[in-house]
Amino acid sequence: MAAMDHHGAHHGKTVMVGGAAMYPSRNIIENAVNSKDHTTLVAAVKAAGLVETLSSPGPFTVFAPTNAAFAKLPAGTVETLVKPENKATLTTILTYHVVAGRLTAADIAAKAMAGGGKAVLTTVQGEPITIAKGHHGWTITDAKGGVSNITVADVLQSNGVIHVIDTVLMP
Repeated sequence: MAAMDHHGAHHGKTVMVGGAAMYPSRNIIENAVNSKDHTTLVAAVKAAGLVETLSSPGPFTVFAPTNAAFAKLPAGTVETLVKPENKATLTTILTYHVVAGRLTAADIAAKAMAGGGKAVLTTVQGEPITIAKGHHGWTITDAKGGVSNITVADVLQSNGVIHVIDTVLMP
């Protein structure tokens, strides 16, 4: 336990996201429900039935779109996606924001260095996302060519890490 505490003190500082403290000792879901910037994401995760998955030991790396990111989608998109009949589509989109394993910004940077400036990660959904260093930090390019920015990196969780993003990724 002492080693864990030391690691926690050294690495797992409590990050504020959406006006709430994100505790490294809590899992992805336990933290996300407290962020007022992620109410849409949490509602979507619940609608897709992914709460159990994202509460499991993982570990997972989650690129978490803010409410503002979801708001950029065409009007009515979110309302349509959270309907029971669209669960499969919603699940596809959400799992496209999850990568197996615990990838911190440093891990991603190392992969990008090794990949000539780009890190291509395979999502849980099965399709890749491409992460590269942009002018204002790290960008993620989705399968459709859409670009998102990582606005808060390394929000450490007991079962992985969250990187907050400003645009919803589309497979």
